Amino acid sequence: MRIALALALLPALIAPALAASIDGEVAQGALVTGVAAPGERIVYDGRELHIAPDGRFVLGLGRDAAGTLTLDVTGPAGKTTLSRAISPREWQIQRIDGLPDKKVNPDPEGMKRIEAERAKIKAARAIDRIAFDWEAGLQWPAKGGISGVYGSQRILNGEARQPHLGLDVAVPEGTPIAAAAPGQVTLAEPDLYFTGGTVIIDHGAGVQTLYAHLSRVDVRVGQKVQAGDTIALSGKTGRVTGAHLHFGLAWYGLQLDPAPLLPQQE
Repeated sequence: MRIALALALLPALIAPALAASIDGEVAQGALVTGVAAPGERIVYDGRELHIAPDGRFVLGLGRDAAGTLTLDVTGPAGKTTLSRAISPREWQIQRIDGLPDKKVNPDPEGMKRIEAERAKIKAARAIDRIAFDWEAGLQWPAKGGISGVYGSQRILNGEARQPHLGLDVAVPEGTPIAAAAPGQVTLAEPDLYFTGGTVIIDHGAGVQTLYAHLSRVDVRVGQKVQAGDTIALSGKTGRVTGAHLHFGLAWYGLQLDPAPLLPQQE
């Protein structure tokens, strides 16, 4: 009887204790956070995650992520996995007419410029800064009506284009735009082809926010900012039909939905 009981308990004794956990629901387009136990290492999709001194970690899921989120966890007791099903979402369709044709179908010169600008943005988004400013959470960079949501399929001048991967806040031109969280500026461009005046702020561990269509940029690359600091003025530069702020959130360049992380507007 004792031998049989010992054999029955053996798998539980051999299996490593899993202390890491994931916060809340895991959904398409989400910035996912969790907590690791002391001494644990976590790998997601081949990337070892930076773990904050308090044990917190972060990762991103794209708009079209599906199936299961699986983390490889290695701790003092051995290796195991932490898995969560990815909840699907429904996406809106948004039609935008009246754009200049060259902004929808760029000519060869325009494409040359676009490729050069994409390289700049890619370099800024590839920065892997070991910092944990993202733990402070997000605040609104500007307050106004929401004119565009993350994930919506865009029809531009009647032509289907890539989904909209950010949040559009309708504010008048010249509205002060604030840093949504503390961090370091990694891109500050006055006039990109599609996004016009554009700022990217890195918040550590791959988390970045983007501010686009700005009429004026008031920060420089390398500058450190605090949440609420004015970094620019809103505008209608780039591919737009009117003044607004495009606010984006990304994890190592994978574009996510900032809306669930923002407090309710008063």
